[in-house]
This record gives sequence, structure tokens and C-alpha cells, in this order.
Amino acid sequence: MYAAPSARFLPALALPHTPYTEVQLHAGDGTVRLLDHVGGSVTANRGAAVRRTCQVTVPDTSLIPIRPEGQMVIYGARLRILRGITFPDGITEKVPLGEFRVDSVEGDPDYGPVTINGSGLEAIVAADAFLSPHTTRGGTSAVSAITNLIRAAIPDAVIVNSAADATLGTTTWNAQGDRWTAIKACATAIGAEVYADADGQFIISELPDLATAPIAWTVDAGEGGVLIGANRGYSRDGMYNLVVASGENTEDNIPPVSATALDDDPTSPTYVYGPFGRVPRFYSSSLLTNPGQCATAAAKILRDAVKPAATVTIEAAPNPCLEPGDVLRVTYQSGERELHQIQSLTIDLGLGSTTFETIGGREDS
Repeated sequence: MYAAPSARFLPALALPHTPYTEVQLHAGDGTVRLLDHVGGSVTANRGAAVRRTCQVTVPDTSLIPIRPEGQMVIYGARLRILRGITFPDGITEKVPLGEFRVDSVEGDPDYGPVTINGSGLEAIVAADAFLSPHTTRGGTSAVSAITNLIRAAIPDAVIVNSAADATLGTTTWNAQGDRWTAIKACATAIGAEVYADADGQFIISELPDLATAPIAWTVDAGEGGVLIGANRGYSRDGMYNLVVASGENTEDNIPPVSATALDDDPTSPTYVYGPFGRVPRFYSSSLLTNPGQCATAAAKILRDAVKPAATVTIEAAPNPCLEPGDVLRVTYQSGERELHQIQSLTIDLGLGSTTFETIGGREDS
């Protein structure tokens, strides 16, 4: 969860307030300007390769690049989007929703409006395919490999690591290979995920555990609450309860290694020996060189794949501080309470609500 600007910020979200949104255009020529906008949204999805995307609607038709000088402004441009509250005392507090590469600009050149679509900074890294083979030969650590791969595409990238590092086995990616796919493989080897956060920093970290993570926000129904609506359902799609991770590296003269992670909680709806049945997934990478690394990778993949029986779509008042992976406490009109972990969220740049897709829910005592 992004830190709130002050102690009054989060409580104010549950009360009538004046929302504030800001869209900055950091142009390809180095200039920065604020864009008047009439709508838009930002989506952050932990399951997507590019975690954040945006769409902004503006009335300024001069942003449509017709002449070369206009193209130079848009090509290579970035958007920085913020949302917050303007308080009755006139003070505006705001937090970032993301930094985005401008992907497309389109609209009626005479009357507008103009729609700008953008992608998070992972897209810049992914677009920079390998020009020649790239290898981890020489005992490269996972964090060093990830850092070097990102900074080869974005030299001034800020990278923040909170995961335990480890030395990788030798792997070589061919020319024309996807740089971001290589980065994700290095992260999986240490049980971590990599993404660009709301500040445009690249984060290397483990997914917070629903059972132990702090509650980021309480979503209550009824008077004084922020819950607008919820839709509860169930789907087996993408669910596994047993993961076998293995590694074999003849170049490093390392024999085959493997480890298994499984949902062995008898109270879990996806319990591997329960009525859900055994649903395995197999993962293999030459980056994994010992059983410990295999166990770490298997545990990470299992956390991604195991979901409780309930999945919920929640509509609530906008909270720009929330991130995928944050834990919500949801209280329904019936008084029942559940804990949910955010898989994705879409926050409106106008007066609309925020929609959360969760990756799990368990009863909250």
C-alpha cells in the first residue's frame, strides 16, 4: 500500500469529499505540462506482464501528432497520473497512480476528444528484445541479473529489492528473446515477482501472504462505509494445488534437482488430498541449481495458483493508495467479514468508483 499523505487522508475517503486528479505529460522533448482531462482510468493487474495501464481522455486536439514537431513531443513521452483529495481548507493531498509510456493517441483532429493510452514501464523493458544472446554464465546473482537487464533498457531505472538473493545457474537467452520474460524467470528462481510501482520504480519482492499481511483498508457496507457492491463467485480456472519445480544444468555440471510444494492444509478448499482433487503444475528452469531454489520457486508458483473457493469483485469508493497484493477486510450488509487480497484494481479519474478483483478470500474472525 502506498503511504497516505497524512493521517486525515484515508478517513476522508469514506466521507463526502472533493476528488483531485492530475495528469502530467512528460514530453519527448523534455518539457512537462499538466493536461486538462475529462475522463479516464488506471488499471493495476498483478497477473499481467505489464502491471499498470491507463486511458486518459483530453479535449486538446493539438496532442494528435500530425506534423514532425508534434510527433517528437509524443514519441517517447510518458504520463504521470496522480489522484487525491482537495480538503475544505484548500490543501490538496495526492498520491501517484503510475508512470506510463504513451502507446497511442487518437481522436477527431478538429473537435476531439483525444484518447491517450499508456502502459507501465515494464513495456519499455519488454520492447527492448535481446540484440545478441544474453547469459547468466559466471555465477550471476538473481538481483544483479534483474538489475542489469532492466537498466540495459532504462539506464536510470530505480530498483528496490526486498527478496532474498541467490546465485543463478547458467542460462542463455537467444537474440530476439523477450527481456521481460528473462527478468521474470530470474525473479521466480528466488520466489519473487518484479513490477513497476506507482512511482515508476521497479520492485523485486515476494507476494504478501494473505494469512500474515497487515490489513491495508477496511471496506464496510452501510452508513459510513465505502462498499458499494460485491459479486461473489467460484472458478477452478488457473488453480493448481501441487507444483513441482526442477532444474538441470549440464553447462554448470549440476545434476538434476527438484522440489515440490503442495497445499497441505486440510482446512483449505484446494487441499491436495481433499475433494478438490490433485491438480499439479510443472515448472523447469536451468536457473535452478539446488533443491532449496527449487523449493522457493515451487512455493512462489503455488502462492500464485492456489485460490480459495470464493472470488469476489468489489466496487468501492476510490482509494488511490491501494496496490495489487494488498489485503482488504470486507464487511457485507449481513455482518459477515472476509479478508481478500487484491489481484487487480481499476480506479476512475472522475467521480466513478473503484473495482477490485481479488485472488482469494477467507473468513475473518
